[in-house]
Amino acid sequence: MKRLLNCTASDFAEMNGIQLRQAVEASEGRVMLSEVVCATTPLYPGLTNAEYAAAFGADMILLNFFDVDQPNIQGLTVGNPLYVIKELKKLIGRPVGINLEPVDPDADQAETLEKLPKGRTGIPESLEKAKELGVDFVCLTGNPKTGVTNTAILKSIKVAKDIFQDEVMIIAGKMHGAGVRNEAGSGIVSQDVVTEFAQAGADVVLLPAVGSVPGTTLEKTKQLVQSVHEQGALALTAIGTSQEGAAKETIQQMALKNKMAGADIHHIGDAGAHGIAVPENIMDYSIAIRGKRHTYARMAASINR
Repeated sequence: MKRLLNCTASDFAEMNGIQLRQAVEASEGRVMLSEVVCATTPLYPGLTNAEYAAAFGADMILLNFFDVDQPNIQGLTVGNPLYVIKELKKLIGRPVGINLEPVDPDADQAETLEKLPKGRTGIPESLEKAKELGVDFVCLTGNPKTGVTNTAILKSIKVAKDIFQDEVMIIAGKMHGAGVRNEAGSGIVSQDVVTEFAQAGADVVLLPAVGSVPGTTLEKTKQLVQSVHEQGALALTAIGTSQEGAAKETIQQMALKNKMAGADIHHIGDAGAHGIAVPENIMDYSIAIRGKRHTYARMAASINR
């Protein structure tokens, strides 16, 4: 198995979930994941946001607001919607995943919550459809104002593991409060929570990036990452607080601190502009954690390799 740093489109096309996880682990904290909104007009017409993110150095693409009951990616037209994920993978030559949100009807609401369509939630039917659509990974998390809780995520991890087995990689965790009163700021995650997620079958545990939500210090994040690694899982640090649209220097600081904390995957969110991070920030983050050599190679590599 190659480390993900050295993988090209033909390598990704042959990977299952467990092989993708191994490729990430072998890369020693130098994997860049970009989240993009797929349900709105892209950064510029004519292409998908995923293509822009890939062009600026992202190794993995995470689609937000993707509805498995109505598969659609703005900027991409296919004859059969059931092939939209597979067609995107051909276009960008990268692993592609989607968010599914484990909504908790008993969540202690901190604000008025939005009602999500079933195709965006972490129910068994949606997980089954995600697998059929050909996703490489699924991220069980919550957007703002959705009422996703750690308890609901834990339940969805167990169901997802039964459905996916080794075929689809599972990422799970919260990057902000998601509209839940007692799971915000420094209370979003704990060592007990990350341990439970890993033991339930999460391949990758998602944590708020250092310097994103209040209380996410380098030391605390480092301890959480260590707990994840002790359970044999990988750790992803996520920027889900619109700082993906911050200044270059802010992005570089966050990148280095998340690497110091031990992140295996570095996530940058979708709120820079038009459902994507400021594209230069994807590149600057990538350069900070792995230099121009690996960043430029990822940006330049042909999808025909």
